[in-house]
Amino acid sequence: MSPLATALFGLAVLAGAVGLAAILTWFERRLLGVWQDRYGPNRLGPLGILQVVADMLKLLTKHDWVPPFADRVVFVFAPTAIVVAMLLGFAVVPFGEHLYLLDLNIGLLFFLGMTSLAVYSVLLGGLASNNKYALLGGLRSAAQMVSYEVFMGLSLMGVVMLTGSFSLRDIVLAQQDLWFCIPQVLGLYVFLVAGIAESHRLPFDLPEAEHELTAGFHTEYGGMKFAMFMLGEYLGLILICCMITTVFFGGWLGPWLPGPVWFALKTSLLICFFVLLRAAIPRPRYDQLMSLGWKYMLPLSLFNLVLTGAIALWLRGA
Repeated sequence: MSPLATALFGLAVLAGAVGLAAILTWFERRLLGVWQDRYGPNRLGPLGILQVVADMLKLLTKHDWVPPFADRVVFVFAPTAIVVAMLLGFAVVPFGEHLYLLDLNIGLLFFLGMTSLAVYSVLLGGLASNNKYALLGGLRSAAQMVSYEVFMGLSLMGVVMLTGSFSLRDIVLAQQDLWFCIPQVLGLYVFLVAGIAESHRLPFDLPEAEHELTAGFHTEYGGMKFAMFMLGEYLGLILICCMITTVFFGGWLGPWLPGPVWFALKTSLLICFFVLLRAAIPRPRYDQLMSLGWKYMLPLSLFNLVLTGAIALWLRGA
């Protein structure tokens, strides 16, 4: 694409990601209502869709307050960091065969780097608040995200072995005969669990556990700063689903329909699955979450890595 077309497409991706994240705040509540046999938002507009606008106006009109005991500069910067990191992650996502912003030969590493940067947002938010509940939430977040980043990276190495490339476009093209969700089912499972922990989705939303930490790392946040934390969380959810679609479910590949339509359908189904987890699974204790990672996810990801390497060498006749 020309520089102008690339810039326009980048703006479209930016607006689309933010808009979809806003709509998800309504969609998730409606879907939870259906699955739990209760009403979701149903007062404002058709099926309550204007609840998104009402929530936005409420947050925009709230008083922009910074606690006098907080570190003002870091306190204001923290919610911005997670939004910027998540939006940068979309730069390497191939939405179609010729529909992407950047085709980096290290696209997979770039994605992992952007998700790693998101940990600074919640950690700095907890530290800058100068509040013991926020501090505990920030420290929990740092331990949880740094731990599950290890398993997330290891779960993708099997795919890299099979394709011989870190380029997300090459990874999709390598799935023309068979999606990697079949030969890399163990990697998919580990990546899915790590993605839930990285995006702070239920049942792994322990850094902001309201039953024990008030609201966790964003206890002292309100108004648009709080909205940016929530925006970053939903952007993280969308980005993780896009990456699962790209790496394990063939990206834009599929019969009959155009590639971007297939990509959107697969990503939408994965988002619904993440919402279903929130409706069906209770939250574990924090020590159980960390034990799950180091006692089960790490050995499983290493086993998948060794097994994939052995099969790849055997197929090549080594």
